[in-house]
Amino acid sequence: MDVDLVKALASDKRLLILEWLRDPERHFRPQRDGDLVRDGVCSLFIAEKLGVSQPTCGEHLKVLAKAGLIRGTKIRQWVFYQRDEDRITKVKEMLSSDW
Repeated sequence: MDVDLVKALASDKRLLILEWLRDPERHFRPQRDGDLVRDGVCSLFIAEKLGVSQPTCGEHLKVLAKAGLIRGTKIRQWVFYQRDEDRITKVKEMLSSDW
């Protein structure tokens, strides 16, 4: 079992972020830069919705990215995050198998 993955899944806040990113148009208002679906969600919006500071949110996003569950794309000075659906599918298969 991947320690980074276990760490990423061990936080209710990180699980919320993954849930919100599954359907970003439902959970976030439109952005000025970047399309919610095509480009991802700005980290500022995620921090706001999570009710935490930008640095705290950044740490959550860093843990999720290190586990490969999300990926970030820089547009201008902001980073926009999306789920890595291929990795998430593999993780779900791994967690549902015997280990």
